[in-house]
Amino acid sequence: MTTGIWVLIGTLALASVAGLAWRRSQGRVRTAKMSELPAELHKLVDPGSRVTLLQISTTFCAPCRHTRILLSDLAKKTDGLEHVDFDVTNHPEVASSLGVLSTPTTLAVDSKGVELMRVGGVPKRDVLLDALRPHLG
Repeated sequence: MTTGIWVLIGTLALASVAGLAWRRSQGRVRTAKMSELPAELHKLVDPGSRVTLLQISTTFCAPCRHTRILLSDLAKKTDGLEHVDFDVTNHPEVASSLGVLSTPTTLAVDSKGVELMRVGGVPKRDVLLDALRPHLG
């Protein structure tokens, strides 16, 4: 019986550490993985804006709805910033070509479609805005 309790405690501790590590990585701004977008996404980029936030979503993704609201509001209130949403539910090859493993994932791209940075999960508004400022002029 004592061995079972220690196994349970060890399993719970390991799961807690893994959960905390995963949660900490959500919403963090990371450097770009790709230099240029695939053609089907490149046409969504607004050449008149300095930065386009390209949100990669899926149909049944609850955090994607929250992300959409946050990014749309941020784009409305920030000069030179646009927001577009692309649903990869029926286009898994696009997600794969971008290296997107979970949704929501937000790519910040310049007016030429070059990826500047990306955020996995729901972005933290202030952190994202601070990271975008140098690219907004």
